[in-house]
Amino acid sequence: MALKKFNTVLSIAGSDSGAGAGIQADLKTISACGGYGTSAITALTAQNTLGVFDIHPIPTLHLKKQIEAILDDIGADAVKIGMLHGSESIRTVVHCLKKYPIKNIVVDPVMVASSGDSLLEDNAIAVLKKKLFPMARLITPNIPECELLLDEQINEKSDLKALAKALGRQHNTSVLLKAGHLQLDLLTDVFYNNENDSLLMLSSKKVASKNTHGTGCTLSSAIATFLAQGNSLEDAVKKGKNYLELAIIKSRSHILGKGYGPLHHFYEFW
Repeated sequence: MALKKFNTVLSIAGSDSGAGAGIQADLKTISACGGYGTSAITALTAQNTLGVFDIHPIPTLHLKKQIEAILDDIGADAVKIGMLHGSESIRTVVHCLKKYPIKNIVVDPVMVASSGDSLLEDNAIAVLKKKLFPMARLITPNIPECELLLDEQINEKSDLKALAKALGRQHNTSVLLKAGHLQLDLLTDVFYNNENDSLLMLSSKKVASKNTHGTGCTLSSAIATFLAQGNSLEDAVKKGKNYLELAIIKSRSHILGKGYGPLHHFYEFW
């Protein structure tokens, strides 16, 4: 019997004790999309559906050891990077990943939780942009994150195509600018493909649901998994967005907690 190789995805992100976002959501997503997920935890959080109550950063030496333990043995067909919290964590991740030939790096620039709680130290934003973004094949900012990255207010009349392109060219990476925070019935995400200088508009109806905790983590992990399986960047983005939309829709029949509930990552199985 011929042996099959797992499509592996390393998630470098924070731990969500409520399991709706962070490492826990990443591993669920990677599994549901047909990959094998490994992890390097950057910070422990005390959080639930109502908010984030405490953040405990993991010592950078231990973070380094986690990444090296995975990549020296198991390797990674793709890497998804989420919450890094501080500048030292960012530098540690950059230093580690430079030693390995990994093409598929997807960065979800996690700065603010769905509850509004800050997840990234202010002084870390410059390091994120200068050190990490140029290593990424794709970054996936939402509207508030794009505002912080470009230092520009964004509303329903803003030209998202121009913003996505500006962000991509500024950091030499592809960009999926997510429109979910805009007050529109039809939301259009903008995908700027830096590899061929093209723009793709991805529209979908806004889903009325309180189960939106971990949407960014889920989308970026899904895209990373589809990249690990050999899909083109454009196809991986399309498949990731479709998976996210169905995970939100299928979650509406479930309830968990008193605040922003989780997605239904395993909607195809139960």
